[in-house]
Formats: sequence, C-alpha cells, structure tokens
Amino acid sequence: MNRHIPFSRLHNFRDLGGYRIPHGLRIRPGRLYRADSLGKLSPGTPDWDRFLSLGIRTVIDLRHPWEIEAQGRIPSHPSFTYHNLSIEHRSYNQAVQTPDVDPGPYLVERYMEVAEDGTKEIRRALELIAEADAPLVFHCASGKDRTGQLAALVLALLGVPETVITEDFSLTELATPALLADWKARNDGRSPAWPGFGRAPASVMRLFLASMKSRHGSFEAYVTQALGMDAQALSDTLRKTLLEPPPTTHPTLTYRKATPADAKLLVRLRDTAALWQLARGIRQWQPGEKDETHFRTRMEEGEVWLAYADQSPAGAWELWWTDPAAWGPGPPDAGYIHRLMATPHTAPPGTGRRMLAEAESRITATGRPYARLDCLASNPRLRAYYESAGYTVVGEQRAKEGGLGSPYAVVLLEKRLR
Repeated sequence: MNRHIPFSRLHNFRDLGGYRIPHGLRIRPGRLYRADSLGKLSPGTPDWDRFLSLGIRTVIDLRHPWEIEAQGRIPSHPSFTYHNLSIEHRSYNQAVQTPDVDPGPYLVERYMEVAEDGTKEIRRALELIAEADAPLVFHCASGKDRTGQLAALVLALLGVPETVITEDFSLTELATPALLADWKARNDGRSPAWPGFGRAPASVMRLFLASMKSRHGSFEAYVTQALGMDAQALSDTLRKTLLEPPPTTHPTLTYRKATPADAKLLVRLRDTAALWQLARGIRQWQPGEKDETHFRTRMEEGEVWLAYADQSPAGAWELWWTDPAAWGPGPPDAGYIHRLMATPHTAPPGTGRRMLAEAESRITATGRPYARLDCLASNPRLRAYYESAGYTVVGEQRAKEGGLGSPYAVVLLEKRLR
C-alpha cells in the first residue's frame, strides 16, 4: 500500500492504514484517511475522480466556518456526507510569528487550547469515526495541526505506540514545501515570517503527548473526563471497526535499477526513513539532506536500485564501487552498500534483508568477493542488524565526512561473498 495518496492539488492526503498495535493487529488500509483542505478539489478533474475512487462515505472538515467561506469546501456529492466540526475555538496566525518562537511550546499550547475548547466537536468527530462502516477522511487546512491532534487521539485509543503517533505527525514534513508554495501563491509571493510555518517536527508531538498525560493522565482519561464518553467502549468500537490481522502472505519483491526520473521518489523514500528514525530518537539521517542531484550523481558513479511490492515502492539502496571516505583507497574487490531503506510499516516483513541479499548478488555478478558497508558507531541496533545478516566488524573510521555536517565515527562491516 502507498500511505501517501498522490493528488495534484492536495499535498498531505494520507492513509492511516498499516500501523500496528503491540498485540499484533494493524489498522485496516483504506478505511481512515487524514488530509489537507479538500476545498481544493474540483469536479471533472483527475483529483476529483481519484478522491471518489477511494469510496469515502464521510468527510469531517475541522476548519473554522470563515476558513471554509474564504477557501472553499469539498464539493457536494451523493456518495458521502459532510460534517463541519470546528474544533479550534481560538484562532491564531502561525505565519506572522517571529523567528524566535519555538514551534514546540507554541504549537502545543495551541493544541491544549483546542483539547479544552473543542470538546463538543471532538466528541462528535470520534462518534462519527467509531460509527463509520465505510472509508472516512478528516481534514483541516494543511492537514497538520487540528488533523494531527485528532489523528493522535484516534491512534492512541487504538493502542498505537507513541513513537508511531509521533512519526505519523511528522510525515507532514514531506508536504511542507508544497504547503509553503500554496501559502506564497495566496499571498503575492511573500514568505511567512515564521520559519516554523508548515513544519511538523517530531518534538511537537512528543511535547503534546507529554502535556496530555501531565494534564489528564492519559488520552483515555481525557476522553472520559473532558469529553464525557465511555473511553473503554469507544476504544473497543474503534478497534472492532478499524483493526484487522496483518496479512499472512506478501507479494514477491521485484527490483529494477533506478533512472534519473526516479530521483524525486528516492528523495521521498529517504526523507520518510529519516522521519521514522527521528521519531525514535535516532539522529542518523535528517530530512532534506539528500536531494535529487545526489541520487542522480550516485546513478552516474555507481548504481541505485528500487524494490517494489506489487506496484508500490518498498525500498531502495545505493551500490558504490569505491568508498574512499570510509574505506580509503583499495583494489576493486568490493561493492559498497549505502542508504538501504525500506518503507516504514508498509513494506513486506524482511524487505531490508531481501534488498541486502539482492545487492550482494549484484556485487557477486561483477566478480567482486566482498560486500562492505558502514553504520554510525552510535547506532548499535543497526550494527547488530548487519551482523545478523553475516557482516563482520573489521574496523572503525573515526572521522568520516558526510551529510551530518561534521566528521563522525562509523563502524566498518564486511561480508565475504560466495
């Protein structure tokens, strides 16, 4: 499945399906969506046809009525019902904030206001989601703040871990450039005064989760005390409606060499993996570090490969034929594997290991006897992963130059290929 549903005018339309909860179930794909403003949809366009093809039967618009009047609402259609539930009672303007305003405390203070002010509307939104027996979407303007709060509440009631809730919130970062471009287009090309506009750093959601627990004890207690609902009954209904066992069979992965036209996709795959890491406190990759030029250069100087599960991208990796920054000069006896990345939550189990084996087979086909790679010395979990795949630590490069902005230490791992 593809978590990000591609539209021309919508930039932040995502399927919440595929996220797992600890006892093994997962959110059913194609049942619950979050989005930026659906007022950008127009009948008779490919975007409209794509939206209708999702079979959505309920639309929840979390914006203020004045926003809807200014920017428009989703066109009416007999296939779905529309509900305007403005959960934010105290409006505010993010774009005019000064650069010294820290996004975390500022946004979370607004989120807590919404949690206290919008109880009637939040309650009704939860009732609609629990009652829905067909696909449903909820949205605000950018699909970030109000939408992110409601998504966090639903995911928490389903039992999704906080790291995944944080990650889901931060995926708006993939849409930030397009959201900024839309804002500039509406404002005569000007840029927002606030650098945090359109951003969704993981730190914001972490602070919001901590603030809700500090003030209410838990999301369940908030639902009981502030919303006046039976939290256990609501959670049970949501789980019955939205959860399913994960599939027991998975499509066979297929592979193809990337072309320059794939550079945009590769940037998105890497940024998605970086957000997954940051939500878990792993500071190895940062979104935006590698642009399309990077991947095109890697294609010219080596190889870049994509993995697919059916028609959906499942991961990618780079294959270099020299790596002097980490390994120094040497004979052409190895292939160097870099940026091995699988799509979080949606790639079939074992995708990383299968891509690694495919990369090794490509190295073997060239007659080189070794596969080599490196990982941050500060990431023992990743080192253990590669060791379990047959790699052996053969050294350490204490001052590798790279995308982290300054020299950093890496562990060097090697595997003898048959």
